[in-house]
Amino acid sequence: MENRESVELRILYHISQAMAHRREISTLFQEVFDILEKEMGMSYGTLTLRRPDTDVLFIEASRGLTPAERARGQYRLGEGITGSVAQSGKPEVVRDIRNDSRFLNRTRARKEQATAFICVPILHQRQVIGTMSINRPAGNEDALPKDLDFLMIVANLLAEAVASIREQIHEQDSLKAENERLRRQLGDRYQPHNLVGNSKEMRSVYDQTAQVADSMATVLIRGESGTGKELVARAIHFGSSRRKNPFISVNCAALPENLIESELFGHEKGAFTGAAQQRRGRFELANSGTLFLDEIGDITPAVQVRLLRVLQERCFERVGGDQTISVNVRVIAATSRNLEDAIRTGRFREDLYYRLNVFPILLPPLRERRSDILLLADHFLQKYNAAYAKKVKRISTTAINMMMAYHWPGNVRELENCVERAVLTSTDDVIHGYSLPPSLQTSEATNTSLLPEAGASLQTMVESFEREIIVDALKRHRGIAAAAARHLQTTQRIINYRIRHLGIEPRDYRQ
Repeated sequence: MENRESVELRILYHISQAMAHRREISTLFQEVFDILEKEMGMSYGTLTLRRPDTDVLFIEASRGLTPAERARGQYRLGEGITGSVAQSGKPEVVRDIRNDSRFLNRTRARKEQATAFICVPILHQRQVIGTMSINRPAGNEDALPKDLDFLMIVANLLAEAVASIREQIHEQDSLKAENERLRRQLGDRYQPHNLVGNSKEMRSVYDQTAQVADSMATVLIRGESGTGKELVARAIHFGSSRRKNPFISVNCAALPENLIESELFGHEKGAFTGAAQQRRGRFELANSGTLFLDEIGDITPAVQVRLLRVLQERCFERVGGDQTISVNVRVIAATSRNLEDAIRTGRFREDLYYRLNVFPILLPPLRERRSDILLLADHFLQKYNAAYAKKVKRISTTAINMMMAYHWPGNVRELENCVERAVLTSTDDVIHGYSLPPSLQTSEATNTSLLPEAGASLQTMVESFEREIIVDALKRHRGIAAAAARHLQTTQRIINYRIRHLGIEPRDYRQ
């Protein structure tokens, strides 16, 4: 019969192999708990983490618990056995959970039967960052001290990995908190529910929005497709005294040329073939409110003449009618076209341009406000978690790097589509690099080649790839070369040599 020492050595070997191949904490600990149950009969393994700057512990990974049971498993410091271990930093052994009032069974997963419970702290830099616990069939009390010692060894082995993941979770929580704070701050002033960004360029847009909102001035919003021009128009409307009145949106580029006049100004019965009854246009529908004319640069010269009169006189006639209709409408227009070029070529009236361009607002493309990419990605992550009943918790470092390197020709709309796709394809509550579309993963499509020029030497290409791997490992382990060496399954001497050779500064990646 195999002795205990051999079994423990085999378990530690399997765990070290799992650490080398598993990067996500849920899958890593799932495998660790599987190994402990298979080799030693330890069941209901749980890993709890302490939220930074709080006294609350929550279950981050488990074996044998349903999602609902995991969600119930939250403890405060000093609360129950888990909370006591986290507070004192000392392990606990309960020989029979039925006879210990401290065992709260918060998850309600343990049955009323004789069961031993072992809980050990996970220590990193002399601080308790979480706990690890398992169940043992009661009866063999002589083995419990040895089980406790072995579980402490396992916890110490996994502490570095747990600390790294905990730091990533903390960064994601901080990002969510900042995003929510910004959304509340903006919502108090403009009431935009999904206008997100904290860059200098976007703060300028918010200031302009506040200045013009409660006025009758016509606004022209300019920017590339997908930058959120309609969101700014809605922010202006809901920040004005017209907020309780209609907001009517018209995409001028989507309307056929022969129907756009009827859509904007309405028509009388019999005005043209198919006009079976009188119809009110968008200007009438928006009376006392706001009319948003998107892609205004695509309207025909004939419609431009009629629109100019409405902006000047605030009155018009329906198509086929002779009755003058007066309206009180605030007009906001938007375009992704270069109107100055259109004026020079005769495709856009200069007098209409000056009527629309009373208060211009320029929306920057996403590539010019990269500091907002993570805020937007987290906003869309929460949005599609709710929409698809998913529980994606964070975005991996690799995916973040890919998002920050990409040039986003489709702007915020493209980013939203990428996050929606990644949420749908995520299988382990994390958005990975491979969850993103192929266009973000190729240097040709993203203009993010690591090579200085085409036709680089083999040595240059190898060193570029090697630099990326080493930098990623240093980021993961906060600039600690020894930890990066263990992660890459090499020696510290080799890592230090390559770091010096490649000119990498580990201190740049320290917390």
